[in-house]
Amino acid sequence: MNKNVHTFIGCESEYSDSKIVIFGAPFDSTTSYRPGTRFASAAIRSESFSIETYSPYIDKDLTEIKVFDGGDLELCFGNTQKALDGIEEYAHRILKDKKIPVMIGGEHLVTLGAVRAAVKECPNLNIIHFDAHTDLREEYLGETLSHATVMRRCWELVGDKRIFQFGIRSGERHEFEFAKKHLYINKFDFSGLSEAIAIIGDNPVYLSIDLDVLDSSVLPGTGTPDAGGVTFKELMKAITDLSALNIVSADINELSPVYDRSGASTSLACKLVRELLLQI
Repeated sequence: MNKNVHTFIGCESEYSDSKIVIFGAPFDSTTSYRPGTRFASAAIRSESFSIETYSPYIDKDLTEIKVFDGGDLELCFGNTQKALDGIEEYAHRILKDKKIPVMIGGEHLVTLGAVRAAVKECPNLNIIHFDAHTDLREEYLGETLSHATVMRRCWELVGDKRIFQFGIRSGERHEFEFAKKHLYINKFDFSGLSEAIAIIGDNPVYLSIDLDVLDSSVLPGTGTPDAGGVTFKELMKAITDLSALNIVSADINELSPVYDRSGASTSLACKLVRELLLQI
């Protein structure tokens, strides 16, 4: 666990001193539309120096907490299962050391590796999932491991009524029907978030933020942009509301910086990473 030479701004602490560990999972081999999320973690780390360590939203500073940046994992692009195994092993080591892993994807399938690690330490794990898409297919083009199936695979790990979805506005009809039966699904926005927080209580939570939950006019730099999403301010408020929960692991995924040459999407992602680190 050696500190990465090039770190996210304000995250220069040593592993032994840190409560939070960030790392990149640059993997996008199952992306169904536009690849490019493998470049997200490096871009976020680089562009983080365009923002401040201080958050005026909550009056906290990254220099006031200790965060270790472990850099990007070396993941096998030709073998999805091996890539997931690598993520699971790294995240589990962090959890065993009583620290909070925060992963920067990568496509959304990387969440499965980190959830597998979290379930080992927290059998009663709950998942909060911000996304435009249900990601509940049994398979996609014959493949059961895909960013289109990731929440179905996570459901198999945690069981019924342990996954809370928000911002969902795309998916096949059978996915929505499955969600109504087995999950808590909140379409289009964050309605019902306070109820979800009350239901979860003190139980451990994995938070997964797919950046395409944001409207495509706000964040065009993603592999599957989807109109009708939430605003940045709405997402920020939702993250703030979740600070009351026992978040044991988290990720931000699906930024494809190459599809927004202005750099605005990457800058937005940097700000969200900062706020997430400060909130948890």
